[in-house]
Formats: sequence, C-alpha cells, structure tokens
Amino acid sequence: MIIKKFEGKTEGDALEKAKKELGNNVVIMNVKKNKKKGFLGFFSSGTVEITVALEEEEVLLTPKPLPALEKVEREAPAKAQSLPLDTSIIIPETIPEPPKRPIREEVNIEKKLENLQNLIEKQLVKEEAEDIDEEMTDEKSKQMASYMKLIYKTLLENEVNEKYANQFMDEIEKMNTPGTNIDTVLVNIYQKMILKFGTPSLLTPAKSGPKLVFFIGPTGVGKTTTIAKIASKFSTEEKKEIALITADTYRIAAAEQLRTYANILNVPFRIIYSAEEIESAWRDFQKLDYIFVDTAGFSPHSEEQKKHMENFVHAMDGKAEQEIYLVLSATTKYKDLLFTSEAYFSICKYKLIFTKLDETSTYGNLLNLKLHTGADLSYVTYGQSVPDDIRPFNPQSTVKNLLGGK
Repeated sequence: MIIKKFEGKTEGDALEKAKKELGNNVVIMNVKKNKKKGFLGFFSSGTVEITVALEEEEVLLTPKPLPALEKVEREAPAKAQSLPLDTSIIIPETIPEPPKRPIREEVNIEKKLENLQNLIEKQLVKEEAEDIDEEMTDEKSKQMASYMKLIYKTLLENEVNEKYANQFMDEIEKMNTPGTNIDTVLVNIYQKMILKFGTPSLLTPAKSGPKLVFFIGPTGVGKTTTIAKIASKFSTEEKKEIALITADTYRIAAAEQLRTYANILNVPFRIIYSAEEIESAWRDFQKLDYIFVDTAGFSPHSEEQKKHMENFVHAMDGKAEQEIYLVLSATTKYKDLLFTSEAYFSICKYKLIFTKLDETSTYGNLLNLKLHTGADLSYVTYGQSVPDDIRPFNPQSTVKNLLGGK
C-alpha cells in the first residue's frame, strides 16, 4: 500500500495532483486545512492537504515454457518438411500454478498489513489532534488581532497621531510570541507608552541666587493663571521666597491680573519693558528663590516679535540659572500645536506645560507633542481655581486615559 500526502489550494487541486502521480484508483484517507503561520495568519485562505492511499498491484510473472515445448518451437521450422509430426510430444493444455507461499509467510504479511493499518490510524488520530490545536491557535490569533485593533482604534479616538499609533503597534507586535495572552499585550503597550512619556521634569531651585523661570507661549492658553498657580504652590506650601515679573506690556489686563496675584501672595511685583531690565530685577531680588517671568505671546509670522522674545529669554544666559516653560492648551488642534512648538523651538529649548485638560476628553496631543519635540513634560492644569487646579504631569494616569481607562 502506498500512502502519500498532497497539497493544493482546494481539495480538488490536491486530489488532481494525487491522481496525476499515482493514478485514478487513489483513496482519500484524510483532509486537513492548513493556514499560514504567524500572528495575523488567519487573514490568508491557506491550503488543503489530503492523505491518499493506493493498493500496490502484484506483478504477475509469466512462467517459463516447459523444455519439451521449447524444443518443439525451436526444431519445428527445420524439420517441418523432412520429418513427420511426433505425436509422442504432449503439449500441456494449461500452465502449472506457481507453488503456494508457506503459511508462515502469509501470516507475516498479514501482521505487516495489520501493523501498517495501526500506523495509519495513529497518524490520522495525530493529525486530527493537530487540527484541533491549530483551530484553537487560530481562534486565539483572531481574538488577539481583534484586541490589537481595539487598542489601535482607541488610540486614534484619543487623537494620538496615526504615525505614532502605528509605531506603537509595530513595536508591540514584534514583542509578541506564540501563546502571548491579551493581558501581557496590554502590560507591554502600557509600559512602552509610559517610557515614551518619561519622568516629569519639575521646577528645582538654583544652586545659588534666584532662579529665573520664563513662561512662554501663545495668547489665550492660560500663561498668567498658570504662573499664579505655581507661584502660590511654592510660596504657601514650600515656603519659598518668590517675585512676579511681567513682560507682557501688550495686554494691560494680563499685567493687572498678575499684580493682583502678587498682592494676594504678598510677594514683589514688577513690570519690565526691555531685556536689559531683567538683569536689573535679578540683582534686586538676589535674596529670593525664584523669579517668575510672564511673557507676551508673539506671532510666528512676525520676525520682529520673534526677535524680541529671543532677546528676553536669552538676556541672562551664563549669568543666572533659568528654566523655560512653553505653555500650551490641550484643546488646540494638533496642526497648530506643531506650528507653535516649532516656532518657539527655533528660539530656545523648553519644557512643556499643558493647560485646560478639563476642557477636553482626549489627551493624545500630550503624547504627540512629547514625541515630536522631545521636550520634557512638567505640569498640567485642569481648571481656573488658584492654586488647586494644577499638578505634576502623571504619565500613568495619562496612558490609562489614552488606552480607554478613566
């Protein structure tokens, strides 16, 4: 018996290959569907594998002619005309049957056939078990793929830029191995996103003298209120000596608002009109811990305003320790955030503060700007209350929100 496997796109294709090689008498013993291996293999149609069997035909050996018959056939042509027919030579009417096989040999053949049948049955049972395992694996793969699609959809719904969402999914898929469960995938992507955010970079005191802290950013994002919140935290909770300065002479309301906060906190306040006045204020406030400087927003299209801002933030380079914070609203469109962040990045390096988190349900822009600029995140604000509605940026809670948690 011949047993062989053939593979094709369909069962008919595989059977045609079998008949072409072994003939039309093949018998199908098993059919198995094969699917492409891998994480997303269920998307392919796969192939069909059949196991066929064919009984081997016995080759009948033609018995040799009897010697007497050979002699007649050989000598007949020569003596046909000279000799009379010799009727004493008897030609047998039938060819004798070959001797039967010994009984022991027949028993051995039967045992071999029986063993072969057992092997076939065992192989079929094994293949059926493999089919069940493959079906279970396929089901797990389908579940995993559905879960990955759900994560991807959630990231996009939270306005994570498609480019970064694809990067995350590619990295996670490379980490997955056969048998990886859904919980492991979630842990992997959660940890990966937290690492991308990094640790928040918060305000620290200078080694000597007051630290200059500049707050830059477009108008309307809440710079002045943010300064008041941070100043209040450091003044009342950490008992630091601070001063408030505004260079935003374009908006009288902003200057008066900051003056009001200075009066409430009972800290020095000053309005400055040029970069040179920053050094003067720094010398006057030498005994303080921090000098918070509010700046005017500028149009990225105005080279004059851009140059004016650049002079302000670099007035004390090499003379005083300083930090610069770019304040942005989480409600701003991603395209506008990119434009603003690039305009300010051409002036100076900065850390990021995001405001108005209470006015949006999607935090994707926090991740987008972090990955685009490489700048550290520091604080976030989520309301108008001073000083309560501000806290250090929390990557854990932000990632939970991006993945659909509360």
